[in-house]
Amino acid sequence: MLPWTAEFAGRIDEHVFASDLLRGNSLGDPHERPLWVYVPPGYDEGDRRYPTVYVIQGYTGHIAMWRNRTPWRQPFIELADGIFAREEAPPAIVVYVDAWTSVGGSQYLDSPGTGQYHSYLCDEVVPWVDEHYRTMPATAHRAITGKSSGGYGAMITPMLRPDLFGALATHAGDALFESTYQKDFPQVARLLRDNYDGSYDNFLADFRGGRIVGTKDTDFPLIETYGYASCYSADEDGTVRIPFDDIGATVPEVWDRWLRWDPVRMAARPEFAEALHSLKAIWIDAGTQDEYYLDFGAVAFRRALAKAGVRDDVVRLELFEGKHGAIEYRYPLALAWLTERIS
Repeated sequence: MLPWTAEFAGRIDEHVFASDLLRGNSLGDPHERPLWVYVPPGYDEGDRRYPTVYVIQGYTGHIAMWRNRTPWRQPFIELADGIFAREEAPPAIVVYVDAWTSVGGSQYLDSPGTGQYHSYLCDEVVPWVDEHYRTMPATAHRAITGKSSGGYGAMITPMLRPDLFGALATHAGDALFESTYQKDFPQVARLLRDNYDGSYDNFLADFRGGRIVGTKDTDFPLIETYGYASCYSADEDGTVRIPFDDIGATVPEVWDRWLRWDPVRMAARPEFAEALHSLKAIWIDAGTQDEYYLDFGAVAFRRALAKAGVRDDVVRLELFEGKHGAIEYRYPLALAWLTERIS
């Protein structure tokens, strides 16, 4: 395997997308975002229309990271191209969406604490792609997939917009919040107490003060929890509410705001259960040694789907031996499975 970029059989078009919905967001993050659109081999040789798969990233992910290369491993953009080049799946257009924020992510939700990232994806990006590329512009031919927070976005977006997405794949997506998030609250409270006098304002002033991020062990655990709170529990004026107190005990009224966005609990609500019934395909996977216990979230989401009455033949759950990072080689399997069902 060559340690540099491979030649593509298809093509990636790199665009800069100017979003009206992200303009003036509360974090002051750019409203102009990179948008990559992959077209499969043969796209330029006819007038055929193609199904579309939207690919979204995990927490701290941004679009340029799809080209990150580690020894003896190919980045996903090359693996996906290989699937279509070898005709292991029906050809599809693959859209890589950037939803990074300066607090690490957006969870693909509309929030006063981050910006309108759900609407940006659904009401701006999807129509633009359908207008500029030969897609099959119908719900049944459009899927969404992602890992970790991207897997979370892949779960909740079709529930919120069943008119747009007809299939999903979630790789170790954030779910079953009491196992995924709540266990970390005492640790984060202690880090705040011991390093920042218990104050997130003090932490953020230090974090944003111009030093190199990552030079303190406190950086990632503190910004991660703050980033999630910015998405799940920000007030209308942008004030971010933290779901635990100074000793790490859960603050019920704030924690409840997080739980309403838990995919497991969302699937139990009638309006979202109805949306899930409309999906053609749901892929769920996770590693059994996942550091964030997202294998438990995967199983819980699968059980929630069953309880909601989603047909067994629509759903595929796979648990495999591995940790959170190992799941990247599952992407092509899910991509091939999805494109078979939305073509």
